[in-house]
Amino acid sequence: MPVRLRGKLKKVVLAYSGGLDTSVIVPWFKENYGCEVVCYTADVGQGIEELDGLEQKAKASGASQLVVKDLTEEFAKDYIFPCLRAGAIYE
Repeated sequence: MPVRLRGKLKKVVLAYSGGLDTSVIVPWFKENYGCEVVCYTADVGQGIEELDGLEQKAKASGASQLVVKDLTEEFAKDYIFPCLRAGAIYE
């Protein structure tokens, strides 16, 4: 995003994994654009250990909140089952 957007952006929603890249970009958005950062994570069945502590990590990096949406049913219906029907194999 160009610097001319500084002060014009009020809020950014970031697809957040909790990894290094997404954790570092939160304060970068705040410093460079002065906007609120809301983190968003899709739960596609990756397991509770992947989501455990994610809210604290997002807030510690400067996010105002973390929104987690349970998309397990949609992921299975729209992606996993079609792959299985097509005979896809892993790797």
